[in-house]
Amino acid sequence: MKTILKDVMLAAFALALCAAPAVADDVKAGDLVITQAWSRATPGGAKVAGGYLTIENKGAAADRLVSVSADIAGKAEIHEMAMDNGVMKMRPLDKGLVIDPGKTVKLAPGGYHLMLQELKGAFKQGDKVPVTLQFEKAGKVAVSLDVQGVGAQAPGDGGHMMKKMPDHSGMKM
Repeated sequence: MKTILKDVMLAAFALALCAAPAVADDVKAGDLVITQAWSRATPGGAKVAGGYLTIENKGAAADRLVSVSADIAGKAEIHEMAMDNGVMKMRPLDKGLVIDPGKTVKLAPGGYHLMLQELKGAFKQGDKVPVTLQFEKAGKVAVSLDVQGVGAQAPGDGGHMMKKMPDHSGMKM
């Protein structure tokens, strides 16, 4: 009986380790620290996905995220979602996104985000999707997006929360 209990406990522990969410590594580039890089799994046939992360500027001068690229996407842009006369609108930030000195900018569902379009493959939960961020001062920075569940609202929630913000991963553009 003790052997069976021990085997069950070991199996439960191993399962808990496998179920733990992956956490993206912090990336430092010049005065910038990039954390919590993630995305959502995409449903079959989806051509669009969002990318989310946090950028902290620990320096004395502003920097600007000017572009993004990813081998898995035919097109990648920096986007903003904002309310305009009671209507949520999404638009590309053609001049990039400024990260002021001493400030933190969070790219998250419903706000600033990376828009990966013309996807060449699906994002599956547990995958790591490499993207390259281009900053004015910090230069090119390689980051991996940890893919969470389809309905995830934050890194590590696995998609178990109810959707609160628009999910445009299945949107056709």
